[in-house]
Amino acid sequence: MPDSEQITVGLVSDTHGSIDPRVLDALYGCNHIVHAGDVGDDCVLRQLSEAGQTLHTVRGNNDPPGNGSGADMDILRHLPLELCLALPGGELVVVHGDRVNPAARRHRRLRTHYPVARAVVYGHSHRLVVNQTADPWILNPGAAGRARTYGGPSCLRLVIDGPRWEVKILRFPLSKKTRPMHA
Repeated sequence: MPDSEQITVGLVSDTHGSIDPRVLDALYGCNHIVHAGDVGDDCVLRQLSEAGQTLHTVRGNNDPPGNGSGADMDILRHLPLELCLALPGGELVVVHGDRVNPAARRHRRLRTHYPVARAVVYGHSHRLVVNQTADPWILNPGAAGRARTYGGPSCLRLVIDGPRWEVKILRFPLSKKTRPMHA
């Protein structure tokens, strides 16, 4: 459990209906868990809610109702498209990223659109990114499920200690259960 002054924020995206158990274990005990969209099934939200203290989720382009088997799929329809979390040391903005095009200019456009944020978290591409070359930081936790993990399921842990923010990358090797599949 983190010190009383330290806050941990687990960042995930693109689960598409299932979350790798190693990612779930890595998020256990976080003060906040943030999902940057394409949840895929409400069962993922239940699992994440049990792993951390507070869950924050945005809707991805694959989250409309009918894309899962859970009884509460209506939850996905009502997820916001954007979130802004006020945290010690700055704001964390969360979007899915599918509305920020073209992909080649996505980071520049996110920085322009959210200039006062400390960091912007997005998903959609399934590609793990930690870009701290300019402000705000641009973070993509990659895919935390089985679909298009590009080297293995991954997540990020943001450790906040007062004004200091540190991003930790957690990537897990592909296993038989996480072999790439088409999404």
